[in-house]
Amino acid sequence: MASAILASLFHPSEVLALVQYKLAPKTKYDYSNDKARERLYHHLNMTSRSFAAVIQDLDEELKDAICLFYLILRGLDTIEDDMTIDLETKIPYLKTFHEIIYQKGWTFTKSGPNEKDRQLLVEFDVVIEGFLKLKPAYQTIIADITKRMGNGMAHYATAGIHVNTTADYDEYCYYVAGLVGLGLSEMFSACGFESPLVAKRKDLSNSMGLFLQKTNITRDYLEDLRDNRRFWPKEIWGLYAEKMEDLVKPENHDKAKQCLSHMVWNAMGHIKDVLEYLEMIKNPSCFKFCAIPQVMAIATLNMLHTNYKIFTHENIKIRKGETVWLMKESDSINKVAAIFRLYAREINNKSDPLDPHFVNIGVACGEIEQICVGKYPGSTAELARLQAGVMAGTSGSVITAAVVVAGAVALKSTFA
Repeated sequence: MASAILASLFHPSEVLALVQYKLAPKTKYDYSNDKARERLYHHLNMTSRSFAAVIQDLDEELKDAICLFYLILRGLDTIEDDMTIDLETKIPYLKTFHEIIYQKGWTFTKSGPNEKDRQLLVEFDVVIEGFLKLKPAYQTIIADITKRMGNGMAHYATAGIHVNTTADYDEYCYYVAGLVGLGLSEMFSACGFESPLVAKRKDLSNSMGLFLQKTNITRDYLEDLRDNRRFWPKEIWGLYAEKMEDLVKPENHDKAKQCLSHMVWNAMGHIKDVLEYLEMIKNPSCFKFCAIPQVMAIATLNMLHTNYKIFTHENIKIRKGETVWLMKESDSINKVAAIFRLYAREINNKSDPLDPHFVNIGVACGEIEQICVGKYPGSTAELARLQAGVMAGTSGSVITAAVVVAGAVALKSTFA
């Protein structure tokens, strides 16, 4: 905790959020009276701590359904991603996984020994048991999305992932992320928490997934390159290099940054839809569940913009203090719009006037500002509040206070 506070030293809002998080009583989720359910949430925590937190904060009506939706798709993805499984074995599983989830007692033990989510499949009978207890409406939605995603994965596994055009890029992101957005929206509407319109606006649900996926793909350039995976579309990187891997060469430094700004601009094209979607979500727990990943994405995009480190370092992330602060702030459309305005301004300020996408990114940032001012007028006051916290970071008294707080928290941890 002390190291996280030091990393956020010039961001007092983050320091405050970290301290509040540290000192606040922690929500304890007790599933001990249901061992099968306890095992489900164990697997959720093991596969994704970030998603585990937001899923467990959902209302009880949706919590198990979305937990199981996540674990089923994670199981499918684990089979698809495991290069130790030959295609002849893999393809039938991908194409029939939507049927497998109805088979009591089914488990899978053919994953490679180093596959990090291997145990989820070894104990997949627990997931199936939970799935079969869900309401039929949830089962139908989950099975449909699983079928569509599995068929998409089977297609890419046999034909290869050839992301040549931006249309290919959108299609790939649809299969791995957009479909998740569609399924979640259908569940929100099916349970009655949200209007039927939420499920009907498939274009907006798709954009929710695409914005997250494109941000991750942009960030993971070096990691994917190391694993011989190429998700950046050739239509984009081909403008700046003969080969995608040439972007890491020092002599291509300027071209690499120009390519990066092109990728950032492409991802920003979904923000208008993201805001429109979030405006439709009325249930507080559903709103936070949807909003938190999106504000993390715009914060990550801001970190990536003009940041040459993505070509030299793997596992680049936003600060822990920034993450905690964003989770704390993302509970209303006006606050979320203010966060998008804040980061859009930072992105615009970072842009290089000599970059070929300087104008494009400036226009995209201007559109975010215009949309938020027009549709979410309350975001202006929220933005002023957020900016006050950011600007306070230049104050020596705040820095001193942060150091004192860091020490206090460290001592509390030591003697707890």
